[in-house]
Amino acid sequence: MDKSTVDKLISWAEKYNDPQYFTEDPIIFPKHFAGLYRKGEAKLADVEIAAILASHLAWGRRMMIVRDCNRMFEEMGWRPYEYVMGGVYRDEDVSLHRTIKWKEFAAICHRLKVLYSERDSLEGMSDTEIRCRIYGQKEDRKAPNKKISMMRRWLVRDDGKVDLGVWRKSDKKDLILPLDVHVYGQATALGLTCRKQKDIVTAKEITDAFRIIFPDDPCLGDFALFGYGVTNGTNGQKDDIEK
Repeated sequence: MDKSTVDKLISWAEKYNDPQYFTEDPIIFPKHFAGLYRKGEAKLADVEIAAILASHLAWGRRMMIVRDCNRMFEEMGWRPYEYVMGGVYRDEDVSLHRTIKWKEFAAICHRLKVLYSERDSLEGMSDTEIRCRIYGQKEDRKAPNKKISMMRRWLVRDDGKVDLGVWRKSDKKDLILPLDVHVYGQATALGLTCRKQKDIVTAKEITDAFRIIFPDDPCLGDFALFGYGVTNGTNGQKDDIEK
């Protein structure tokens, strides 16, 4: 990667790692509970549950994601942990968000209740554990696990700007960029990967490329790619998030 490209990526990361670009983004929901948590008015579990659920709905048009996340948290009375531990969930075979139905939401809540009966926090769970024990998906060692990487970025990065920094035992050096078709397209255009598969290996390869630029915080590259998309008019992330 030539110096001018590196300089542009650094500039975009600095510019777009800013809350003003994420006012209509699913991160606003865990961010709301993180603010309450810091004031002693919510539990860490409230932030975690909000991140788990908002990232699960985070595909499609951002306006629709935010609308449906609002519906979901209204159903929970804006008390995610209390709702989960109460054990009575909206469990209907009708859409909550796109193809995600309320019965899927109920199943995730049930699995979260089991986990929070065993532990105070979800921090320390592996991607496979989160994928299988929370989202109820089959184990897949090749899957990029975009929503899990997104959720980790939200909870771990701690620069006090966009992300929340509530998982204090985790290191942002170890994060992996959330990989979707938009991120893949932008990374390919920049020469950060030549791989055709949109899998975990590709996600790690793109992350490693940013690790050279941002050795202590490779997920700053996520904001750099957002900036690339905005600048080049190809940023689906501005309006759409791929599942």
